[in-house]
Amino acid sequence: MIELVLLGTAASAPSIQRGLPSQMVLYNGERFLIDCGEGTQRQILRSGLGFRRLERVLLTHGHLDHILGLGGLISTFARWEAVEHIEVWGGRWTLERVNDLLFRVVLRGARPPVPIEMLEVRPGVLLNRDVLEVSAFPVTHRGPGCFGYLFREQSRRPFLPERAEALGVPAGPERRRLVNGEVITLADGRVIQPEDVLGPDRPGVSVAVTGDAARVDDLLDAVRGVDLLVCEATYLQQDADMARRFGHLMASQAAWLAREAGARCLVLSHLSQRYRVQQILDEVRPIFSEVVVARDFDHFQVTRERIEVHNESLESDEILVGLSADLEAPLD
Repeated sequence: MIELVLLGTAASAPSIQRGLPSQMVLYNGERFLIDCGEGTQRQILRSGLGFRRLERVLLTHGHLDHILGLGGLISTFARWEAVEHIEVWGGRWTLERVNDLLFRVVLRGARPPVPIEMLEVRPGVLLNRDVLEVSAFPVTHRGPGCFGYLFREQSRRPFLPERAEALGVPAGPERRRLVNGEVITLADGRVIQPEDVLGPDRPGVSVAVTGDAARVDDLLDAVRGVDLLVCEATYLQQDADMARRFGHLMASQAAWLAREAGARCLVLSHLSQRYRVQQILDEVRPIFSEVVVARDFDHFQVTRERIEVHNESLESDEILVGLSADLEAPLD
């Protein structure tokens, strides 16, 4: 299961209901903060996630509404000693701007409260765990070095305990070795192959976050087949000229991308205050029906069986989304 928490869903400027762009991906105890708009640390506290193990920040690009919160976050780490080190990932221009923000403005030559490692992002795999792969893909926006991020759970063959029991494989190291693909020999001399106790290959789930974008045709291959696609939707069709001028997407473009990529679910974020939720849905649903207009603190849990959406900060129950179920539109 991959989890995603939307910490800020506004475009460019915060509103009463929406903070500036930020989201957190959680997987098996690891945390990845994607973007860090102004006020993100307060959103992290309100969400109940806290700062522990928050050691990796992935930046989509260097515009201020996506990075200004880093100053406050690092300042808080100085007092609370919440982490032992922090990695900041981004394109070269983004890292130059972050370096100025942190070392020339916030720290002003002082020693960082925790070691800060700046890591330049290039397209391709960034991290490859046994169970999770994190990769970056280029995005067209205003300025160089803009990226989206894809989190993909590795496929696996589930262990079938009933078969192991029938074959007399004892619980413990022998079963673990079989899961790891090793052949074992039992005490009675019988040889057990991994295929004897493993089921058919089961693909993992995936989550993609595009960040800000000016076009979607060049994102199709990067997000093809993704389970949860988080895409910006700053404008509607009526403001197409403005979308082109500022290098942002219309909601209909995000819907086209989700449909053509074969995504299971589309989450629209980076939302303008000029539109109502129903206006956005009216434009998107004729193109792609499995859509959620994001709210701050929406918490997605993505499995093969279903996608669940929770939001404990609102007076609403969880929304259960099956593989082919229509999504209920969240209220703004």
